[in-house]
Amino acid sequence: FPMASGKTSAPPPKAQRDEISFFIAILTYINFATLIILGHIRDLVARLLHPFGVHAWGQEIPIPGYGTLTDEVESFFARRIYRRSRDVFARPVASSPGAWIDIMERTSDDYGRTFTIKKRVAHHALNLGSYNYLGFGEYSEAVTEPVVECMNKCGVSTASPAAELGTMDVHHELERSVARYLGKPAAFVYGMGFATNSLSIPSLVGKGCLIISDTFNHASIVVGGRGSGAKIAVFAHDDPVDLERVLRKAISEGQPRTHRPWRKILIIVEGVYSMEGEVCRLKEIVEVKKKYKAYLYIDEAHSIGAMGKTGRGVVEHCGVDSADVDVMMGTFTKSFASAGGYVAANQEVVDHIRSVSAGSAYAISIPPGVAMQIIQSLRVISGEDGTDLGARKIAQLHDNANYMRREMKKMGLHVLGEEDSPVVPMMIYMPGKIREFSVRLLERNVAIVVVGFPACALSLSRARFCVSAGHTREDIDYGLAQIAEVTEMLQLRYNSPSRSVWSSVSGFLRQRFRFVYQPRRHRLITRCLQLTQ
Repeated sequence: FPMASGKTSAPPPKAQRDEISFFIAILTYINFATLIILGHIRDLVARLLHPFGVHAWGQEIPIPGYGTLTDEVESFFARRIYRRSRDVFARPVASSPGAWIDIMERTSDDYGRTFTIKKRVAHHALNLGSYNYLGFGEYSEAVTEPVVECMNKCGVSTASPAAELGTMDVHHELERSVARYLGKPAAFVYGMGFATNSLSIPSLVGKGCLIISDTFNHASIVVGGRGSGAKIAVFAHDDPVDLERVLRKAISEGQPRTHRPWRKILIIVEGVYSMEGEVCRLKEIVEVKKKYKAYLYIDEAHSIGAMGKTGRGVVEHCGVDSADVDVMMGTFTKSFASAGGYVAANQEVVDHIRSVSAGSAYAISIPPGVAMQIIQSLRVISGEDGTDLGARKIAQLHDNANYMRREMKKMGLHVLGEEDSPVVPMMIYMPGKIREFSVRLLERNVAIVVVGFPACALSLSRARFCVSAGHTREDIDYGLAQIAEVTEMLQLRYNSPSRSVWSSVSGFLRQRFRFVYQPRRHRLITRCLQLTQ
């Protein structure tokens, strides 16, 4: 593969983010308050009807001698709020994750506690929810045939950790291919994407070290930071100015109590934030990192293969030299339609991770067929297969994503994300509309992913559309037509001219009372939940 040079044009300017209006925020709070009140009424009725025990859809009854699995707040939220819309999450799929998928129908006789498959294929739907960014999730002779051949030769699993008997020639080839593609001296691969962060971070930092993490970083980064033993500080989402403030304060104060200098300071950011569709301001973050001589760790799970002219991620997209990023992490579950993840850095860092990471010593290494899927996908993306298929896939992905985001904004929807990002979030806000939006679209044969608390802030519910290079313009237009119809029906067009009056009122109230909506304001509702117990 040609080495990643980092010499690209400057990325597009940051798009202005749509903010929730005062009026919509109030309605969202009222919506949650209504759900909480109705939930407590249902609990009260359940206790009156079943004084010696709560019915199956009521509170959890602990086994004598054991504690409950959840506390009262978590139990109430799961039973009375989440379970109302549980049928739209984790729908079973009976096909490969291509541009169109087959969705199975299921029913529940116990109010969402369990489900039964009713019909094997109920909908042949447009797939706007999978991470199949470059379309490698479907059969391809250039990719699938070598995978089958590798499985026939090496088996379906190594059945051993990488540090013991789980490393084959195909694993060495994969690590060399990843390192060359990223422009790094070496790389180490894991069999699981989540574990790539949660097991690599504790290998890099420990007691006496400091992690400075973006507020919106993925849960795997949070788990890895907590497991490392290092102190953790956070900075405002994608804000290099706040990052510098936190970094300067940490350096000046040193470690707690002793005030000794930190052994190591590691800044962790994501390339593309999966819930926001936003690209990190990598150039400015690199400047801060260099100024204070910290280390930079970047998670490119959603950007590798999908961002940049040749798919080399946000480093290429932002015009940053890969040498300026100390540790580059990514997963193979999105653009490569495979499994696992990688960490790429200089040889000493990779050798250290390989020798001390629990993922190397205890976890089964990546299966040979999965490794071959990644290798062949990399060959196509980089053009080493002798065709321009990879370049056309990346260009098609960017064209689809930009077209869909642009058309949805024209509808008056609150759409997040930036140019070229394959993740296109659309804000719903009100919890009562999460399920309805998903169900109405599925009735029109469009499959999407909706996101609510705790995956996002309590009052920032959204739908997350993921486009693919496998989508044609006709597919995108069909999806947009259905989205237009459903969003009009559910009154989700918060930027439409018909709601300009409410926008004006909200703007006046925000200016008059200096009201600025913060994502952390959902803690007010969480506190209300606690006080009602």
